[in-house]
Amino acid sequence: MSTPRFLDLPDQVRQVTIQSHRGGFAALEAYPPTGVCERRPALLIPGFTGSKEDFISVLQPLASAGRRVVAIDMRGQYQTQGTASAGCYAADELAADIAAIADVLANDRQGLHLVGHSLGGLIAREAALARTARITSLTLLGSGPGRITGQRAEMLRGMLAMIAAASTPVPADDRMREIVGKIWHEHLAPQARADGVPESTIAFLHKRMISNSPTGLMAMGRYLLDCPNRTAELASLGGPAILVLYGENDDAWRPAVQERMARRLSAHRVCIPGAGHSPAVEAPETTASTLTAFWRTAEERERRRKASRADSDRPDRRDSDRPDRRDSDRPDRRDSDRPDRPGPDRAHSDRPGPDRLDRAHSADSADSADSDRPGPDRDRRTARSGDGYSARAVAPAPDPAVSSPSPSHGNRGSEAALPSRQLAR
Repeated sequence: MSTPRFLDLPDQVRQVTIQSHRGGFAALEAYPPTGVCERRPALLIPGFTGSKEDFISVLQPLASAGRRVVAIDMRGQYQTQGTASAGCYAADELAADIAAIADVLANDRQGLHLVGHSLGGLIAREAALARTARITSLTLLGSGPGRITGQRAEMLRGMLAMIAAASTPVPADDRMREIVGKIWHEHLAPQARADGVPESTIAFLHKRMISNSPTGLMAMGRYLLDCPNRTAELASLGGPAILVLYGENDDAWRPAVQERMARRLSAHRVCIPGAGHSPAVEAPETTASTLTAFWRTAEERERRRKASRADSDRPDRRDSDRPDRRDSDRPDRRDSDRPDRPGPDRAHSDRPGPDRLDRAHSADSADSADSDRPGPDRDRRTARSGDGYSARAVAPAPDPAVSSPSPSHGNRGSEAALPSRQLAR
Protein backbone atom coordinates (compact mmCIF):
# COMPACT_ATOMS: atom_id res chain seq x y z
CA MET A 1 0.00 0.00 0.00
CA SER A 2 1.54 3.29 -1.14
CA THR A 3 1.43 6.07 1.44
CA PRO A 4 1.48 9.63 0.01
CA ARG A 5 3.83 12.02 1.83
CA PHE A 6 1.33 14.87 1.58
CA LEU A 7 -2.27 15.34 0.44
CA ASP A 8 -2.54 19.08 -0.25
CA LEU A 9 -2.79 19.58 -4.01
CA PRO A 10 -0.02 21.68 -5.62
CA ASP A 11 -1.00 24.87 -7.39
CA GLN A 12 -1.15 23.34 -10.89
CA VAL A 13 -3.06 20.21 -9.79
CA ARG A 14 -6.84 19.93 -9.52
CA GLN A 15 -9.35 17.15 -8.90
CA VAL A 16 -11.56 16.28 -11.88
CA THR A 17 -13.71 13.51 -13.30
CA ILE A 18 -12.74 12.08 -16.68
CA GLN A 19 -15.93 11.23 -18.55
CA SER A 20 -15.60 8.42 -21.10
CA HIS A 21 -17.93 6.09 -22.95
CA ARG A 22 -17.21 3.53 -20.20
CA GLY A 23 -18.17 5.87 -17.37
CA GLY A 24 -16.60 8.54 -15.17
CA PHE A 25 -13.23 8.14 -13.46
CA ALA A 26 -11.98 10.22 -10.54
CA ALA A 27 -8.68 11.87 -11.41
CA LEU A 28 -6.03 14.41 -10.49
CA GLU A 29 -5.03 16.59 -13.42
CA ALA A 30 -1.96 18.81 -13.84
CA TYR A 31 -1.18 21.40 -16.50
CA PRO A 32 1.99 23.44 -17.16
CA PRO A 33 2.15 26.60 -15.04
CA THR A 34 2.63 28.71 -18.19
CA GLY A 35 2.29 28.22 -21.93
CA VAL A 36 0.47 25.45 -23.73
CA CYS A 37 0.65 21.68 -23.64
CA GLU A 38 3.03 21.21 -26.53
CA ARG A 39 3.99 17.63 -25.65
CA ARG A 40 2.01 14.42 -25.54
CA PRO A 41 -0.23 13.87 -22.45
CA ALA A 42 0.44 11.21 -19.83
CA LEU A 43 -1.88 8.85 -17.95
CA LEU A 44 -0.81 7.37 -14.59
CA ILE A 45 -2.45 4.20 -13.19
CA PRO A 46 -2.16 3.26 -9.48
CA GLY A 47 -1.59 -0.14 -7.95
CA PHE A 48 -3.67 -2.49 -5.82
CA THR A 49 -5.38 -0.64 -2.90
CA GLY A 50 -3.76 2.53 -4.28
CA SER A 51 -5.24 5.67 -5.80
CA LYS A 52 -4.46 8.77 -7.83
CA GLU A 53 -3.03 10.41 -4.67
CA ASP A 54 -0.01 8.10 -4.91
CA PHE A 55 1.22 10.35 -7.76
CA ILE A 56 0.68 13.75 -6.05
CA SER A 57 4.43 14.33 -5.64
CA VAL A 58 5.24 13.90 -9.35
CA LEU A 59 2.25 15.47 -11.10
CA GLN A 60 3.44 19.08 -11.10
CA PRO A 61 7.08 18.32 -12.06
CA LEU A 62 5.87 16.15 -14.95
CA ALA A 63 3.42 18.78 -16.18
CA SER A 64 6.05 21.52 -15.99
CA ALA A 65 7.78 19.98 -19.00
CA GLY A 66 4.86 21.13 -21.16
CA ARG A 67 2.27 18.39 -20.99
CA ARG A 68 -1.08 17.48 -19.45
CA VAL A 69 -0.68 14.75 -16.82
CA VAL A 70 -3.58 12.79 -15.34
CA ALA A 71 -3.60 10.22 -12.52
CA ILE A 72 -6.78 8.17 -12.03
CA ASP A 73 -8.58 5.83 -9.69
CA MET A 74 -9.39 2.68 -11.64
CA ARG A 75 -12.88 1.22 -11.58
CA GLY A 76 -13.83 0.43 -7.97
CA GLN A 77 -10.81 2.23 -6.48
CA TYR A 78 -11.36 4.96 -3.88
CA GLN A 79 -13.46 7.68 -5.57
CA THR A 80 -14.32 5.91 -8.84
CA GLN A 81 -17.64 4.09 -8.81
CA GLY A 82 -17.43 0.32 -8.72
CA THR A 83 -19.81 -2.45 -9.65
CA ALA A 84 -21.07 -5.62 -7.96
CA SER A 85 -20.05 -7.78 -10.91
CA ALA A 86 -16.63 -9.39 -10.50
CA GLY A 87 -16.38 -9.76 -14.27
CA CYS A 88 -16.08 -5.97 -14.61
CA TYR A 89 -12.74 -6.16 -12.81
CA ALA A 90 -11.17 -8.67 -15.19
CA ALA A 91 -7.85 -7.47 -16.61
CA ASP A 92 -9.21 -6.99 -20.13
CA GLU A 93 -12.15 -4.95 -18.79
CA LEU A 94 -9.89 -2.68 -16.76
CA ALA A 95 -7.65 -2.32 -19.82
CA ALA A 96 -10.70 -1.30 -21.87
CA ASP A 97 -11.35 1.41 -19.28
CA ILE A 98 -7.79 2.67 -19.77
CA ALA A 99 -8.23 2.74 -23.54
CA ALA A 100 -11.45 4.74 -23.15
CA ILE A 101 -9.70 7.29 -20.91
CA ALA A 102 -6.79 7.48 -23.35
CA ASP A 103 -9.23 8.35 -26.15
CA VAL A 104 -10.46 11.29 -24.08
CA LEU A 105 -7.02 12.59 -23.12
CA ALA A 106 -5.49 12.17 -26.58
CA ASN A 107 -8.52 12.84 -28.75
CA ASP A 108 -6.28 13.81 -31.67
CA ARG A 109 -5.29 10.12 -31.91
CA GLN A 110 -1.63 11.08 -31.73
CA GLY A 111 -0.99 8.95 -28.66
CA LEU A 112 -0.11 9.41 -24.99
CA HIS A 113 2.37 8.14 -22.42
CA LEU A 114 1.05 5.34 -20.21
CA VAL A 115 2.50 4.66 -16.74
CA GLY A 116 1.30 1.81 -14.54
CA HIS A 117 2.43 1.21 -10.96
CA SER A 118 2.42 -2.39 -9.67
CA LEU A 119 -1.02 -3.84 -10.58
CA GLY A 120 -1.51 -0.72 -12.71
CA GLY A 121 1.51 -1.80 -14.75
CA LEU A 122 -0.07 -5.18 -15.47
CA ILE A 123 -3.26 -3.43 -16.61
CA ALA A 124 -1.28 -0.94 -18.71
CA ARG A 125 0.43 -3.92 -20.37
CA GLU A 126 -2.98 -5.41 -21.17
CA ALA A 127 -4.02 -2.12 -22.76
CA ALA A 128 -0.87 -2.08 -24.90
CA LEU A 129 -1.38 -5.70 -26.00
CA ALA A 130 -5.02 -5.01 -26.90
CA ARG A 131 -3.90 -2.28 -29.33
CA THR A 132 -7.11 -0.35 -28.73
CA ALA A 133 -5.31 2.82 -27.62
CA ARG A 134 -2.63 4.87 -29.32
CA ILE A 135 0.32 4.60 -26.89
CA THR A 136 3.51 6.58 -27.46
CA SER A 137 5.36 4.96 -24.56
CA LEU A 138 4.73 2.44 -21.80
CA THR A 139 6.35 2.63 -18.36
CA LEU A 140 6.17 -0.32 -15.98
CA LEU A 141 6.76 1.29 -12.58
CA GLY A 142 7.56 -1.25 -9.88
CA SER A 143 5.67 -3.82 -11.92
CA GLY A 144 6.83 -7.30 -12.88
CA PRO A 145 6.31 -9.85 -15.64
CA GLY A 146 3.49 -11.78 -13.94
CA ARG A 147 2.14 -12.77 -10.52
CA ILE A 148 3.67 -11.45 -7.32
CA THR A 149 5.55 -13.80 -5.03
CA GLY A 150 7.16 -13.79 -1.60
CA GLN A 151 5.88 -12.09 1.54
CA ARG A 152 3.52 -9.72 -0.27
CA ALA A 153 1.84 -12.66 -1.96
CA GLU A 154 1.38 -14.43 1.38
CA MET A 155 -0.13 -11.32 2.96
CA LEU A 156 -2.50 -10.90 0.01
CA ARG A 157 -3.62 -14.53 0.22
CA GLY A 158 -4.38 -14.06 3.91
CA MET A 159 -6.43 -10.92 3.26
CA LEU A 160 -8.43 -12.54 0.47
CA ALA A 161 -9.05 -15.63 2.64
CA MET A 162 -10.45 -13.42 5.42
CA ILE A 163 -12.79 -11.64 3.02
CA ALA A 164 -13.95 -14.89 1.42
CA ALA A 165 -14.61 -16.51 4.80
CA ALA A 166 -17.11 -13.85 5.90
CA SER A 167 -20.45 -15.54 6.61
CA THR A 168 -22.71 -13.00 8.30
CA PRO A 169 -26.32 -12.99 6.93
CA VAL A 170 -26.10 -9.62 5.09
CA PRO A 171 -25.60 -8.75 1.40
CA ALA A 172 -22.23 -9.99 0.12
CA ASP A 173 -20.73 -6.57 -0.61
CA ASP A 174 -21.60 -5.24 2.85
CA ARG A 175 -20.27 -8.40 4.45
CA MET A 176 -16.95 -8.08 2.65
CA ARG A 177 -16.73 -4.38 3.48
CA GLU A 178 -16.94 -5.24 7.19
CA ILE A 179 -14.03 -7.62 6.80
CA VAL A 180 -12.00 -5.00 4.92
CA GLY A 181 -12.59 -2.62 7.83
CA LYS A 182 -11.46 -5.31 10.28
CA ILE A 183 -8.29 -5.94 8.27
CA TRP A 184 -7.57 -2.21 8.37
CA HIS A 185 -8.03 -1.79 12.11
CA GLU A 186 -6.23 -4.99 13.13
CA HIS A 187 -3.32 -5.01 10.67
CA LEU A 188 -2.84 -2.01 8.40
CA ALA A 189 -3.49 0.86 10.82
CA PRO A 190 -1.08 -0.46 13.52
CA GLN A 191 1.61 -0.90 10.88
CA ALA A 192 1.10 2.65 9.58
CA ARG A 193 1.45 4.06 13.09
CA ALA A 194 4.55 1.97 13.70
CA ASP A 195 6.03 3.49 10.53
CA GLY A 196 5.44 6.97 11.90
CA VAL A 197 2.72 7.96 9.41
CA PRO A 198 0.90 11.14 10.54
CA GLU A 199 -2.63 10.66 11.87
CA SER A 200 -4.08 12.86 9.11
CA THR A 201 -2.57 10.57 6.50
CA ILE A 202 -3.74 7.47 8.38
CA ALA A 203 -7.27 8.89 8.30
CA PHE A 204 -6.97 9.27 4.53
CA LEU A 205 -5.62 5.72 4.13
CA HIS A 206 -8.53 4.36 6.18
CA LYS A 207 -11.08 6.25 4.11
CA ARG A 208 -9.44 5.06 0.89
CA MET A 209 -9.30 1.45 2.02
CA ILE A 210 -12.96 1.16 3.02
CA SER A 211 -14.05 3.10 -0.08
CA ASN A 212 -12.60 0.45 -2.38
CA SER A 213 -15.11 -1.95 -3.86
CA PRO A 214 -14.75 -5.25 -1.93
CA THR A 215 -15.67 -7.14 -5.09
CA GLY A 216 -12.99 -5.19 -6.92
CA LEU A 217 -10.42 -5.92 -4.20
CA MET A 218 -11.15 -9.64 -4.47
CA ALA A 219 -10.94 -9.70 -8.27
CA MET A 220 -7.82 -7.52 -8.51
CA GLY A 221 -6.11 -9.39 -5.69
CA ARG A 222 -6.71 -12.75 -7.34
CA TYR A 223 -5.34 -11.39 -10.60
CA LEU A 224 -2.16 -10.28 -8.82
CA LEU A 225 -1.71 -13.84 -7.52
CA ASP A 226 -2.53 -15.57 -10.81
CA CYS A 227 -1.39 -13.11 -13.49
CA PRO A 228 0.31 -14.88 -16.41
CA ASN A 229 3.72 -13.84 -17.67
CA ARG A 230 3.07 -12.03 -20.97
CA THR A 231 6.55 -10.64 -21.47
CA ALA A 232 7.13 -12.56 -24.70
CA GLU A 233 3.90 -11.20 -26.19
CA LEU A 234 4.82 -7.64 -25.28
CA ALA A 235 8.34 -8.10 -26.66
CA SER A 236 6.96 -9.24 -30.02
CA LEU A 237 4.44 -6.39 -30.20
CA GLY A 238 6.84 -3.98 -31.87
CA GLY A 239 4.85 -1.10 -30.45
CA PRO A 240 5.66 1.74 -28.05
CA ALA A 241 8.97 2.52 -26.39
CA ILE A 242 9.12 0.80 -22.99
CA LEU A 243 10.73 1.84 -19.71
CA VAL A 244 11.12 -0.50 -16.74
CA LEU A 245 11.54 1.73 -13.67
CA TYR A 246 11.87 0.34 -10.14
CA GLY A 247 13.47 0.83 -6.73
CA GLU A 248 16.49 -1.18 -5.69
CA ASN A 249 14.58 -2.36 -2.57
CA ASP A 250 11.36 -3.41 -4.32
CA ASP A 251 9.80 -6.32 -2.42
CA ALA A 252 6.85 -7.08 -4.72
CA TRP A 253 8.91 -8.16 -7.72
CA ARG A 254 12.60 -8.57 -7.01
CA PRO A 255 14.85 -6.11 -8.90
CA ALA A 256 16.61 -9.01 -10.63
CA VAL A 257 13.25 -10.19 -11.99
CA GLN A 258 12.45 -6.72 -13.34
CA GLU A 259 15.93 -6.43 -14.84
CA ARG A 260 15.49 -9.72 -16.74
CA MET A 261 12.08 -8.57 -17.93
CA ALA A 262 13.59 -5.34 -19.24
CA ARG A 263 16.22 -7.26 -21.18
CA ARG A 264 13.62 -9.53 -22.75
CA LEU A 265 11.63 -6.45 -23.75
CA SER A 266 14.74 -4.63 -25.07
CA ALA A 267 13.46 -1.82 -22.86
CA HIS A 268 15.05 1.17 -21.19
CA ARG A 269 15.76 0.27 -17.57
CA VAL A 270 16.37 2.46 -14.52
CA CYS A 271 16.87 1.25 -10.95
CA ILE A 272 16.46 4.05 -8.38
CA PRO A 273 18.81 3.78 -5.38
CA GLY A 274 17.17 3.87 -1.97
CA ALA A 275 13.62 3.43 -3.30
CA GLY A 276 11.32 0.51 -2.62
CA HIS A 277 8.08 -0.54 -4.29
CA SER A 278 6.70 3.00 -4.70
CA PRO A 279 9.31 5.22 -6.38
CA ALA A 280 6.80 8.01 -7.11
CA VAL A 281 6.32 8.37 -3.33
CA GLU A 282 9.81 7.50 -2.10
CA ALA A 283 11.90 9.21 -4.79
CA PRO A 284 9.61 11.68 -6.57
CA GLU A 285 12.23 13.97 -8.10
CA THR A 286 14.26 11.15 -9.59
CA THR A 287 11.10 9.44 -10.81
CA ALA A 288 9.79 12.63 -12.44
CA SER A 289 13.08 13.53 -14.13
CA THR A 290 13.53 9.97 -15.41
CA LEU A 291 10.02 9.89 -16.87
CA THR A 292 10.43 13.32 -18.47
CA ALA A 293 13.70 12.34 -20.17
CA PHE A 294 12.26 9.03 -21.36
CA TRP A 295 9.08 10.62 -22.69
CA ARG A 296 11.07 13.14 -24.71
CA THR A 297 13.16 10.34 -26.17
CA ALA A 298 10.00 8.41 -27.08
CA GLU A 299 8.41 11.48 -28.70
CA GLU A 300 11.53 12.15 -30.76
CA ARG A 301 11.55 8.53 -31.91
CA GLU A 302 7.89 8.83 -32.88
CA ARG A 303 8.63 11.99 -34.88
CA ARG A 304 11.42 10.24 -36.77
CA ARG A 305 9.16 7.30 -37.52
CA LYS A 306 6.48 9.57 -38.92
CA ALA A 307 9.01 11.46 -41.03
CA SER A 308 10.40 8.19 -42.35
CA ARG A 309 6.92 6.95 -43.27
CA ALA A 310 6.15 10.25 -44.99
CA ASP A 311 9.33 9.99 -47.06
CA SER A 312 8.58 6.40 -48.06
CA ASP A 313 5.06 7.36 -49.17
CA ARG A 314 6.28 10.01 -51.61
CA PRO A 315 6.17 8.85 -55.25
CA ASP A 316 9.63 8.49 -56.76
CA ARG A 317 10.45 10.26 -59.96
CA ARG A 318 10.11 8.08 -63.01
CA ASP A 319 13.30 6.92 -64.66
CA SER A 320 12.39 8.98 -67.75
CA ASP A 321 12.33 12.15 -65.61
CA ARG A 322 15.79 11.62 -64.24
CA PRO A 323 18.85 13.11 -65.98
CA ASP A 324 20.36 10.63 -68.39
CA ARG A 325 23.82 10.00 -67.14
CA ARG A 326 25.60 7.14 -68.77
CA ASP A 327 28.68 5.45 -67.54
CA SER A 328 30.46 6.94 -70.52
CA ASP A 329 29.69 10.46 -69.21
CA ARG A 330 31.31 9.82 -65.85
CA PRO A 331 34.94 10.76 -65.26
CA ASP A 332 37.20 7.92 -66.28
CA ARG A 333 38.52 6.39 -63.13
CA ARG A 334 39.92 2.91 -63.18
CA ASP A 335 39.67 0.58 -60.25
CA SER A 336 43.41 0.70 -59.94
CA ASP A 337 43.23 4.47 -59.37
CA ARG A 338 40.89 4.11 -56.40
CA PRO A 339 42.36 4.10 -52.89
CA ASP A 340 42.29 0.75 -51.10
CA ARG A 341 41.00 2.18 -47.84
CA PRO A 342 37.22 2.36 -47.44
CA GLY A 343 35.49 5.70 -47.80
CA PRO A 344 33.77 7.46 -44.94
CA ASP A 345 30.42 5.80 -45.60
CA ARG A 346 31.86 2.33 -45.34
CA ALA A 347 34.06 3.22 -42.40
CA HIS A 348 31.07 4.45 -40.36
CA SER A 349 28.40 2.05 -41.52
CA ASP A 350 28.65 -0.04 -38.34
CA ARG A 351 29.25 2.88 -36.01
CA PRO A 352 26.23 3.55 -33.75
CA GLY A 353 24.67 6.94 -34.31
CA PRO A 354 22.17 8.83 -32.11
CA ASP A 355 19.18 7.29 -33.84
CA ARG A 356 20.30 3.78 -32.91
CA LEU A 357 19.81 4.54 -29.24
CA ASP A 358 16.03 4.54 -29.65
CA ARG A 359 15.95 1.19 -31.40
CA ALA A 360 15.55 -2.06 -29.49
CA HIS A 361 18.90 -3.08 -28.02
CA SER A 362 19.01 -6.57 -26.58
CA ALA A 363 21.66 -7.21 -23.96
CA ASP A 364 20.85 -10.93 -23.62
CA SER A 365 23.55 -12.19 -25.96
CA ALA A 366 26.23 -9.99 -24.41
CA ASP A 367 25.16 -10.94 -20.91
CA SER A 368 25.23 -14.64 -21.65
CA ALA A 369 28.62 -14.37 -23.32
CA ASP A 370 30.20 -12.26 -20.61
CA SER A 371 28.46 -13.58 -17.50
CA ASP A 372 31.35 -15.85 -16.50
CA ARG A 373 34.20 -13.92 -18.08
CA PRO A 374 36.00 -11.49 -15.75
CA GLY A 375 37.76 -8.50 -17.13
CA PRO A 376 37.92 -4.73 -17.04
CA ASP A 377 35.11 -4.30 -19.55
CA ARG A 378 32.70 -6.29 -17.46
CA ASP A 379 33.75 -4.42 -14.33
CA ARG A 380 33.03 -1.10 -16.03
CA ARG A 381 29.60 -2.26 -17.18
CA THR A 382 28.46 -3.21 -13.70
CA ALA A 383 30.21 -0.55 -11.64
CA ARG A 384 28.13 1.97 -9.76
CA SER A 385 28.29 5.51 -10.98
CA GLY A 386 28.93 8.39 -8.64
CA ASP A 387 25.26 8.86 -7.78
CA GLY A 388 24.75 5.23 -6.78
CA TYR A 389 23.07 4.24 -10.04
CA SER A 390 23.89 0.60 -10.65
CA ALA A 391 22.20 -0.26 -13.92
CA ARG A 392 24.05 -0.63 -17.20
CA ALA A 393 23.85 2.78 -18.86
CA VAL A 394 23.10 3.48 -22.49
CA ALA A 395 22.79 7.24 -22.76
CA PRO A 396 20.53 8.69 -25.46
CA ALA A 397 21.68 11.71 -27.43
CA PRO A 398 22.04 14.80 -25.20
CA ASP A 399 19.03 17.05 -24.93
CA PRO A 400 19.91 20.50 -23.62
CA ALA A 401 16.27 21.10 -22.70
CA VAL A 402 16.42 18.38 -20.06
CA SER A 403 18.17 19.26 -16.84
CA SER A 404 19.54 16.85 -14.28
CA PRO A 405 17.37 16.39 -11.22
CA SER A 406 18.35 17.74 -7.85
CA PRO A 407 18.22 15.58 -4.75
CA SER A 408 14.85 15.59 -3.05
CA HIS A 409 14.37 16.78 0.48
CA GLY A 410 12.73 14.85 3.25
CA ASN A 411 12.28 11.62 1.27
CA ARG A 412 12.74 8.21 2.76
CA GLY A 413 15.81 6.43 1.45
CA SER A 414 18.73 7.92 -0.43
CA GLU A 415 17.13 9.50 -3.45
CA ALA A 416 20.18 10.05 -5.62
CA ALA A 417 20.33 12.62 -8.39
CA LEU A 418 20.09 10.45 -11.49
CA PRO A 419 21.50 12.07 -14.65
CA SER A 420 18.39 12.95 -16.61
CA ARG A 421 19.53 11.38 -19.88
CA GLN A 422 21.08 8.27 -18.34
CA LEU A 423 18.47 5.70 -19.26
CA ALA A 424 19.63 2.12 -19.02
CA ARG A 425 18.58 -0.58 -21.35
